[in-house]
Amino acid sequence: MKTGNKSPVKQISDGVRLLIRLTPSSSRDKFDRCEVDALGETRLRLSVTAIPEKGKANAALVKYLSKKWRLPKTTFSIISGETSRNKVLKIEGDPTALKSLIEADLAANGFYKI
Repeated sequence: MKTGNKSPVKQISDGVRLLIRLTPSSSRDKFDRCEVDALGETRLRLSVTAIPEKGKANAALVKYLSKKWRLPKTTFSIISGETSRNKVLKIEGDPTALKSLIEADLAANGFYKI
């Protein structure tokens, strides 16, 4: 489901928070789509090949996004959903620049309209 102009990226004082629905044990690491969850929040669905054991899927998520957006892994932290598929990821840095970077990438993949 495409979400129109509702973004899964929210600016906070020291970066952005990103709402994610993670699917582990997939055939490859990839963006799946953006979708609206039962609470009306837009989440970015991602798949990773790592298994959901001992934080491996979470580490794969951070590694994938770090590489994709060319950001240091140390700027990423999971602030909610460590053991859940629904996660809230914090990315530290300039909030405006990060939001623009992520939304431009999502738009380029057809998941979000700027």
